[in-house]
Amino acid sequence: MPTFSAHDGTRLSYRVSGDGAPLICVPGGPMRDSTYLGDLGGLSAHRRLIMLDLRGTGRSEVPQDASSYRCDRLVDDLEALRKHLGLDRADLLGHSAGTNLAALYAAALPERVGRLALITPSVMALGVTVTAETRRETALLRKDEPWFPTAFAALEEVFAGKADDDAQRAVAPFFYGRWDEAARAHRAAEDEQRNDASAAAFGADGAYDPEATRAALARLTSPVLVLAGEVDLNSPPPAMSEVAGLFPQAELVVQPGAGHFPWLDDAEHFVATTSAFLR
Repeated sequence: MPTFSAHDGTRLSYRVSGDGAPLICVPGGPMRDSTYLGDLGGLSAHRRLIMLDLRGTGRSEVPQDASSYRCDRLVDDLEALRKHLGLDRADLLGHSAGTNLAALYAAALPERVGRLALITPSVMALGVTVTAETRRETALLRKDEPWFPTAFAALEEVFAGKADDDAQRAVAPFFYGRWDEAARAHRAAEDEQRNDASAAAFGADGAYDPEATRAALARLTSPVLVLAGEVDLNSPPPAMSEVAGLFPQAELVVQPGAGHFPWLDDAEHFVATTSAFLR
């Protein structure tokens, strides 16, 4: 895997998949090995995907300073990757928690952003509230699924702040449009792909200043795609509509039947939407 040096000397790795113009892909988790993204359902047929392993994840080095895992401090790593690739402006795709980093990068260095695709985004950096009631309403869309009673009971424990590890595992079907063998394998791999220590530091105090970030993004001239999954419990469409409204040139697309990983639920639909935007 190719590597480059971050500003503090930490060696960071990235995977390359496909041909064409480069697209820097920022994984979520937070702090999950980028392998969970696969080739984004075949998006690599349209763009050269640059799949970054954030510091301390995948094959990237563990930094000497653990505070450098904080989301706002990772902006410098993205900028080092842009320079390493020799790009004047970078097209960015962020997924889930990785969209916080993509948004902070766009706020700090808007002149370096070409197109910005936010896939089932997190809302922490933007200060958007997702209420328990909105999540509950989204969950109820799955009431006819065979796994629903057990998963919904566990979800109520989560809302009540009483969830243990078993309850957290039981709600996993809500994050996939189809709770099939592929989804189960994808979820099972998460525990080994995520760096829990760095994940805990990712959103530490001081990582986000939503008011300042929103003000900066209100001036962003780059085209933005906000792609939501219709049944995504993490990033439900009503909240994603609010996210899209923060950008002057944003398009909201809700993928039918999709959960938090839309390229797994309907790769053809996901690739068609995303590649059209990136063109």
